[in-house]
Amino acid sequence: MISLLREKLLEVIKAVVPLVAVVCLLQVTLVQAPLEWFLQLLTGSVLAMIGMVLLLAGIDFGILPMGRFIGAELPRRGSLALIIGVAFALGFATTVAEPDVIVLAGQVEAGSQKAMSRQAVVYVIAVGMAAFAAIAMARIITGWSMRHMLTLAYSLVLALSLLAPSTFVPLAYDAGSVTTGVLSSPVMLAVAIGLGSVLAGRRALSDSFGLLGFASIGPIVAILIMGMILS
Repeated sequence: MISLLREKLLEVIKAVVPLVAVVCLLQVTLVQAPLEWFLQLLTGSVLAMIGMVLLLAGIDFGILPMGRFIGAELPRRGSLALIIGVAFALGFATTVAEPDVIVLAGQVEAGSQKAMSRQAVVYVIAVGMAAFAAIAMARIITGWSMRHMLTLAYSLVLALSLLAPSTFVPLAYDAGSVTTGVLSSPVMLAVAIGLGSVLAGRRALSDSFGLLGFASIGPIVAILIMGMILS
């Protein structure tokens, strides 16, 4: 565990220190924010680094192995419906807890002056993500062509983008980008790799990847449909 924490600490330092260095440079040369705010930045950065180390270590230590085990066990139940249901539940649960999704939903609530609630935005994004993640997981079993699936999905996105209110289109595409974060990505990938690894005649690498890219289309579709309903 100590070696894992040390490894994650080095990764976090490499990721966060350049950002802090840029902000410090801006503080000295351009913005010159009040000292209190600058000290809050440094304190917040340290707290964020501690949290990121614990989060990443927890994912590697427990979430990824369990995800792969779940994925490997599901085919033995012999039920495609069960696999789709589990994929939907995991996609929904991880998206609801995704920090990036929560931040985006909070900004939407503030920007709309609470006309759109944070909770509603989170749940709509989560349902879209879960639905498309379930379809992508079913693809691993059925062997559907990812090219055909992406073509149909993006055709739907383009059509809805033309029909939905213009104010919802930017939000929809942002919603698609924030769903593949530190929780949903490792969980869904681990389950997909575990699932693909036990299927005869399948390749875990090529069959398991692409799931997140396809699943991220779901929130775009969901937000665009929400916009059409609310308009």
